[in-house]
Amino acid sequence: MQKRVSLKDIAEKVGVSTALVSYVLNGKEKEARVGEAAAKKIKKVAAEMNYQPNLIARGLKFGKTHTIGLIVADISNPFFAMLARIIELEAQKRGYTVLFGSSDEQLEKSQNLINTFLNRQVDGLIITPVAGSQSQIEVLQDKGVPFVLMDRGFSETETNMVVTDNHDAMYNAVQLLIRNGYKKPGIIAYDTTLTHMTDRIAGYKDALKDSGIRFNAKWLVKVPYGNYKEDVTAALDRFLDVKGSVVDSLVFATNSISVQSLKVIHARGIKVPQDLGVISFDESDVFDFFYAPITYIKQNLQAISENAVQLLMQSIDARSKKYTKVTVPSIIIKGKSSNRSKTSGGG
Repeated sequence: MQKRVSLKDIAEKVGVSTALVSYVLNGKEKEARVGEAAAKKIKKVAAEMNYQPNLIARGLKFGKTHTIGLIVADISNPFFAMLARIIELEAQKRGYTVLFGSSDEQLEKSQNLINTFLNRQVDGLIITPVAGSQSQIEVLQDKGVPFVLMDRGFSETETNMVVTDNHDAMYNAVQLLIRNGYKKPGIIAYDTTLTHMTDRIAGYKDALKDSGIRFNAKWLVKVPYGNYKEDVTAALDRFLDVKGSVVDSLVFATNSISVQSLKVIHARGIKVPQDLGVISFDESDVFDFFYAPITYIKQNLQAISENAVQLLMQSIDARSKKYTKVTVPSIIIKGKSSNRSKTSGGG
């Protein structure tokens, strides 16, 4: 392994003191009154020697490593992959590097990632929390670690948070189905107490209530994260394989549930939207291959990411001691899947 280039190596090559090199490479040449020519030469030699600063050591010395940790549920999910990409770009604009990790919705893995990132001396964390991780978040608060929750959170814990307006997004989607003639809208959601899902279910129920439709417990199915494909298939069989189907339309609470559901719907030969209206919360590339253009709720990933980074920077710089919750609106992209009319192009 090639030896790491040190400040001393650069100093010897340039013919100056190690302290002078340190001042220049840490952006403090003006404070040390280093001449412009000398500063340029030091930077040039450092680049030629491929000098890489030890960020952890620098963090211990100066209090910042200019790195942040990002924990999402699953980086392979297009939703989280795009969030991660935008966050990376937003952080780069501010001179920060992002370290990534996936919790896979597992409590132990979430804790391990938090520990790993803190051991790497990150300046702050952006976290998509998993169910049951409230105590992990409270420990971060007690330690004074700067962090922001993204996409979901805990209703009883006050903290910096950036989320979609999940209630209104789902409310508007269900109202759209009802306006288009569907009278028995069902929903398949994940079984969790995290706010993103509880808010979506609440929005679903409120839309029924405000439309004068009595909620039927058979219209709501909650599936676990780990075994959701089998449970989604079983739910659809129960919804649709009965004479005079239990529901006439469905809203899928996430894109992963949507993709699995559309596979089953296609395999069963169910006609969308004539036999079944469909709306997805979030989009997926798979929708392009389904014969009926899918209506979906489009979250504003740019706004979510920008606000998450901005809140974290404020927390890191201690510009704000108050907790802030940012709620981002979404829009509905209308396809044929939510409209029974064969002649209409949108719902």
